[in-house]
Amino acid sequence: MNLRSIFLGILATFTVLLIGLRHLAIASETIVVAEGSYVMGDGDTLAIAEKRVLQRAQRRAVEEAGVYIESTFHDIERSEAGTTIQASSLEVRTIAAAITRTEILEARRSFLNDRPSFYVRIRAVVDLDNLQTAIQRWQAEQRLADHFRRLQQENVELKNQLDELRSGRPGVRTLHIEPVSRTHNVRDQAQRLVEKAMATQHLPKKLDLTSQAAVMDPHSIEPLIIRGQTYLRLASAAYSNRSRPSEYSEYVDNARMDFDRALLMDPRNTWVLLGQGDVNTWLHRSEQAARFFEQALELNPFFDLARHRLITLYTTEARKLVDLKQWDSALTILKKCLPPFVSDSWFPYQKEAYFLRSEIYKTLKQPILAIDDLSAILRADPADRPALLARAKLYQSQLQGRLAKDDYEHACMLGSTEACKQLP
Repeated sequence: MNLRSIFLGILATFTVLLIGLRHLAIASETIVVAEGSYVMGDGDTLAIAEKRVLQRAQRRAVEEAGVYIESTFHDIERSEAGTTIQASSLEVRTIAAAITRTEILEARRSFLNDRPSFYVRIRAVVDLDNLQTAIQRWQAEQRLADHFRRLQQENVELKNQLDELRSGRPGVRTLHIEPVSRTHNVRDQAQRLVEKAMATQHLPKKLDLTSQAAVMDPHSIEPLIIRGQTYLRLASAAYSNRSRPSEYSEYVDNARMDFDRALLMDPRNTWVLLGQGDVNTWLHRSEQAARFFEQALELNPFFDLARHRLITLYTTEARKLVDLKQWDSALTILKKCLPPFVSDSWFPYQKEAYFLRSEIYKTLKQPILAIDDLSAILRADPADRPALLARAKLYQSQLQGRLAKDDYEHACMLGSTEACKQLP
């Protein structure tokens, strides 16, 4: 075999390898053509409307590619002072990671009931591999997520159930544990009790069912998580009824014991870390609570409940520092709360933090930075009257009369009496 034959053989092998690698790269991507439409609200600008119609088309492209999306889509339309306002919030955590390239094939505008309507058709390249780990994690934790959302809807019955618990005989409660069937595994019965607990909205029953499950299967973490959440829910109900701390501290302590035990069993479970953060928040241990929420987000950057808790915690702590006039410390905390690269869908939850930081910048005689933060709020919600009014005053102090007048007019149109008084 001569050198030429050897060289040709190596070249052929290398070519096959390149083709295989190219095939693997292409296999992880899919091209989808999708459409989106959006009717412009009175509070929208053209740029915001065009952005939202593109987001809708991208969202549809990701869904048509078969990607699981954890999203909530709200369209709220209301009237104030004879003006129709449409507020849209698109919470899609996966679009930025999923779509690697977007090509606009068609875009047009029309009018629907005298309101501008936008339409766009796109060709999107969706990368499925980038999301595989997150998708698996979402699916694994979906049952607990559904349960937690159901817990948030139990406010109506909480007071009666709390009174029911208080009216019972004081002392240690005796658990009635159902006899173990010979034909079923103990763990299976414990799991069925957990499922019953997740389905019921009666909190005392939920406590009994999870306690039975915890005794039957002491190695299972689910009963501890659900029971811990239930104890915190009872503590919240007692607190909202203006009860004395002694009347709800027992619930917090019981939750702490459940989540401490769960943490020993699985220190990387995001729901356990969330519970630890909640308990430490109740105990006014802000630094420890923040660390647990941050750990949960490190394990799952898409864990929205932990991010929401962290935003609330940081904002509250910054507000305390502002009251103490510790401006630099407050800005340091708000920097954690307002990272530079976060999805626009988080703006409604970050609004208070942005407004607080703008107040700090105004106090520190940094009006340009204050205006930037107020503008960020108004990009997410153009109908925010306090932000419009605050920005108008800053523009006025900077002798930018035209911009101040625009904001005053917008706020006045939305019903702000103070803004209307500033107009000629």
